[in-house]
Amino acid sequence: MTSSGAPTVTGMRCAACGTRVPVGSNVLVCPRSTPADRHHVLHFESAVVPFRPDESNNPFLAYRRWLSVDAFGEAVGVPESGRIALIEELDAQVAAVAGTGFEKTPLTRMDALSDELGFSTSGGVWVKDETRNVAGSHKARHIFTELLQLLLAERAGVAEWGNRARPSLAIASCGNAAIAASTLARAVDWPIDVFVPPAAEQEVLSVLESLGARVHVCPRRDTDPAGDPCVHRFRESVARGSVPFGVQGTENVWCRDGGRTIGWEITDVMDHRADRVFVQVGGGAFAACVGDSFRASGLHPRLHAVQAEGCAPLARAWERALATGGATGAGARWAECMWPWENEPHSLADGILDDETYDWVGVVESMAATGGSPVVAPETDIAEAHRLGRSLTGVNVSPTGTAGLAGVIAMREQIADDENVVVIFSGVLR
Repeated sequence: MTSSGAPTVTGMRCAACGTRVPVGSNVLVCPRSTPADRHHVLHFESAVVPFRPDESNNPFLAYRRWLSVDAFGEAVGVPESGRIALIEELDAQVAAVAGTGFEKTPLTRMDALSDELGFSTSGGVWVKDETRNVAGSHKARHIFTELLQLLLAERAGVAEWGNRARPSLAIASCGNAAIAASTLARAVDWPIDVFVPPAAEQEVLSVLESLGARVHVCPRRDTDPAGDPCVHRFRESVARGSVPFGVQGTENVWCRDGGRTIGWEITDVMDHRADRVFVQVGGGAFAACVGDSFRASGLHPRLHAVQAEGCAPLARAWERALATGGATGAGARWAECMWPWENEPHSLADGILDDETYDWVGVVESMAATGGSPVVAPETDIAEAHRLGRSLTGVNVSPTGTAGLAGVIAMREQIADDENVVVIFSGVLR
């Protein structure tokens, strides 16, 4: 990224039905999405115009001109000085709660890990350490732009609740996303409801309680349709007026904005040296954002989306997309390609066991555009990745957070020794 200038954000387009809306529209989902038809997801559209990032260690300031939420703020009448001031103000509030604000996270070649996996000195495994991010994972990046969009709408006087009390925020999560959302909600004193499964870990529940979140345990009901009961209860809450505040682009498009800063940071460090990037996939927004960031910056390392063998709906969707007309435009064939995982999901990497890959379209498109592919990692590789990831890097990361490395291990025989591969460690081991 060495040229000057800024991209032109042209709006949003639904990857399923093709509906287009201006970036200044105060919408969170495709206008054609309904409770009976959730197969819609908005994608941001912008021209590829590289620029030199602003001199800031805060990614939301450094890459502000690439963020669609900044274009939203401009479109609704918030001046540039006000948009910058809001990011700075909000970051300080987050730091007061989390103990740290948003900063670019390190990306380092891990020599011992590279040697262990047989890479040459000209190649190797590079680890981006998102455990150092707000709330210990990448999730806060997605949710920060959701919160920023809500606050910009308030300042511009276009928030749906107007002068009434703020509606509750809502999220379905029992891990890092719930902690990140509750941390950001606490920073601005915004009430939040968190919908968790009966098996949610007590350590996570204790953190949520300390942040003032209202926790709702969601057992599976006999009358529930296929899919995650926590998501069903979350959607019922949104139908009653709550604001979706999670990391599923099908529920709130703005989560697909802030996550792209991870890819832009990788681009800044690696430039054209990255050959492959492995990203662990649960709901899919993480990989979709990373893939979109590379496409927006004009770089194309191969994207590999990694799932566990105990829950791999994305790999199935990839095969179905190729068999029914190709990866391009697969969103129009949603029901043919993506449906909830039928078996009980299981893996040591329990944070990527989403029944459905909600943001599958963006992941599939990015893998196809970069020559990448999905990886279904055996459970033995999931465990080995966690062992090696912790012992050879010193990062206190969870099994979910090292699942991308499991993809490297699973594919190692297909990767040349001189290739540079990037994995993202995300989620502190609690």
